[in-house]
Amino acid sequence: MNRTDFLRTLAGGTIAAGAFANQTFAGSPNTILAETAPFKQAPLPYDFGALEPSIDKMTMEIHYGKHHAAYVKNLNDAVKGTEYEKKSLEDILKSAGKAPAAIRNNGGGHWNHTFFWEVMGPKKAAAPTGAVADAINAQFGSMDKMKEEFAKAATTRFGSGWAWLVANGGKLSIGSTPNQDNPLMDVSDIKGTPILALDVWEHAYYLHYQNKRPDYIKAFWDVVNWEKVAANMKKA
Repeated sequence: MNRTDFLRTLAGGTIAAGAFANQTFAGSPNTILAETAPFKQAPLPYDFGALEPSIDKMTMEIHYGKHHAAYVKNLNDAVKGTEYEKKSLEDILKSAGKAPAAIRNNGGGHWNHTFFWEVMGPKKAAAPTGAVADAINAQFGSMDKMKEEFAKAATTRFGSGWAWLVANGGKLSIGSTPNQDNPLMDVSDIKGTPILALDVWEHAYYLHYQNKRPDYIKAFWDVVNWEKVAANMKKA
């Protein structure tokens, strides 16, 4: 399949993605932790094109309407008829190392994407203030130093995965996880409460940035929802 055919195939998900976004599911990274099957996909808190030019509309339509939707469907299919059908998503993530691969991967994919959508937003403050700014300065020395360390974690993650900023007892740390793992999982090298995340799977940026992952990482800072990050840290 050449690139033109590939784009046409992906673009076919635009209508389905738009229809899916209009459904009125309730959910957030915190509330879905308590949910049991059947798991549901929460609506985006903004329009597909709201993050342009940092993240283009087509990427958002495909990422949300196809990739995230598939994780939810596949998770429900994977837990059906098993002991995991009655477990909360939180319990599934906490014991991900013992779960079948389909449940671990799709459970992580569902939670990770729900979290990712909420830590972004249009026309947001360029930098954090208050407790988040204080914590970043105390831990990393400056916002620029934090961005450098975060970018390193995101850039050096080989293949597909995520970069994370997490809170642990008032302290912040940065790391990355492979595939759809996250810091809430027992298998994660980085532990703590996620307060910020970046998806570095190629499908998250390839249509707009191709193989230039560093450009995508740099653009991400223009759409970070620092108010949500502050709320995440407060809960942590």
